[in-house]
Amino acid sequence: MFVVDASLALAWILRDEQHELANQVRARLTGEGLCVPGHWSLEVCNGLLSAARRRRIPAEDVPALARDLRSLVDDIDGQTDHAAWTTTLALAQRHALTSYDAAYLELASRRRLPLACLDRPLLRAARAEGVELVAELRGFI
Repeated sequence: MFVVDASLALAWILRDEQHELANQVRARLTGEGLCVPGHWSLEVCNGLLSAARRRRIPAEDVPALARDLRSLVDDIDGQTDHAAWTTTLALAQRHALTSYDAAYLELASRRRLPLACLDRPLLRAARAEGVELVAELRGFI
């Protein structure tokens, strides 16, 4: 199982954001589960809505794409809100991250799961915190 952030998941379906590393990580889903923080669904849906508003995807495709992305998730963490007030906030401050990005780092650290994202500041923070990265992204920073 591994933690994936919303931007990486959106790169799987937004053609203009597709990245070879993102596609390699998606291939891992066949044999591994996906764990996300509680806000992931809102962040992904917002990304889809923004993409439709910018005419990057057809608006009528948004519900099906949202269902497809949701179907990839095996575990939505129930402790995201609780950790937001303590550990997540501290990680965001320590590494100059948004609270959203720090939530991915907190979850990966707490659950001892590898992290998958394409956000370099988040990847650097993960390294600094001793959080494992999925193998495909270890040389990306």
